[in-house]
Amino acid sequence: MGSRAAGGEQPQDDGVSEAVGEEPRRLTRDQLFTVVATASINFSSMICFSILGPFFPSEAEKKGASNTIVGLIFGCFALFNFLTSLILGNYLSQIGAKFIFVAGMFVSGCVTILFGMLDKVPSGPMFIGFCFLVRAMDATGFAAAITASFSILAKAFPTNIATVLGSLEIFTGLGLVLGPPLGGFLYQSFGYEVPFITLGCIVLALVPVNICILPKYDSSPRKESFWKLILLPKVLILCLSIFSLSACLGFLDPTMSLFILKKFKLPAGYVGLVFLGLALSYSLSSPLLGLVSDKLPYIRKWLLISGDLMTAVCFFMLGPAPVLHIESQLWMFVLVLVLIGFSLGMSAMPLFPEILQCAYENGFEEGLSLLGLVSGLFNAMWSLGAFVGPVLGGFLNEELGFEWAAAIQGGWPLLSGLATGIFYIIEAIRKSSSSSLQNAPDFDNEERTRLMGNET
Repeated sequence: MGSRAAGGEQPQDDGVSEAVGEEPRRLTRDQLFTVVATASINFSSMICFSILGPFFPSEAEKKGASNTIVGLIFGCFALFNFLTSLILGNYLSQIGAKFIFVAGMFVSGCVTILFGMLDKVPSGPMFIGFCFLVRAMDATGFAAAITASFSILAKAFPTNIATVLGSLEIFTGLGLVLGPPLGGFLYQSFGYEVPFITLGCIVLALVPVNICILPKYDSSPRKESFWKLILLPKVLILCLSIFSLSACLGFLDPTMSLFILKKFKLPAGYVGLVFLGLALSYSLSSPLLGLVSDKLPYIRKWLLISGDLMTAVCFFMLGPAPVLHIESQLWMFVLVLVLIGFSLGMSAMPLFPEILQCAYENGFEEGLSLLGLVSGLFNAMWSLGAFVGPVLGGFLNEELGFEWAAAIQGGWPLLSGLATGIFYIIEAIRKSSSSSLQNAPDFDNEERTRLMGNET
């Protein structure tokens, strides 16, 4: 990590030709292939996930699913993602990161194709049941690939992981950008099945490519304690921040397209274009924010706090909240989405390196075992938020309307921003007190010497 490079000893390289304590000027062959492989899973998983937004909520309504049920279908994906991330995070070094990565990508491609067949299922409980089943299978594959990719990246780029993660968010954002308009276009032109079959085949085609190019990073299996990590106060606070950001983002999946269709009367093909505001700002700002996080680790805390609070304000303005008595307009809606994308990047980029730094400071050993644990925890907390966000958002949207639902959802980042700020203030006070106590004996000795000098 950037902070670890600045103040700590770097471990010997396992398969990554990088001098100890040095920033590599050029990517090695293994690093380049690692970036290509992880970029492929970032892009393909996000485009498969985001194509649902413009048309699936309305399609599910036709099949007899309420807003709350649609939210549960989106949330089911996150719940199984959460469980899979926790399990694989603990056993990643034993099973093998490359195997988990490739197997997860294969499962995700197959299940994406299966999702395109759901329109053949009879309406009502059977359709809803198959939606839950297929989403659960998709979550398992997605979580496996993403958890493995995080740990592989951290192993390949130990000194600048935030910069690399931020740069790869370009492909995440590209998937989010292309998914909604591409999904809306294919849906309008060819029907429900074609978007899923097309993208599922693309993902399956990438599987043999990644088998050939992805390096294999081995390590001696060590069993790090999951509970020891998650019960660290700082890690708990950071997990709350991960959860809150994901809950806000997940809230938009089952609710935003319905709001745009009803409020602004846009066709499904144009709804996807509105999603561009958030996805573009997030993908374009993340590389810069990741670089800043690595080069200036001491401002990570400020990025986290300001990003959380800015996200809270933006969600209050997204509707906008009825208490403001402001009429919602399309240009203002898109502008707020742009600001949300930027604020999410501010908070998200420092989180992974901050958790790793905290683990190192509390005696965790460097290695793939720890990296798997941290990546599993990160994805599990993100998935937990992605479960609560759509489920709670779908319920609130149905009961109170989108405007109030968005404002209430903004309470999550407000809570995490305040908690993070309070924690860092307490931490600074403790460090200041500790420093004063350490310097106190020196002052006493100086005073004693001065008094003895006066007596003589």
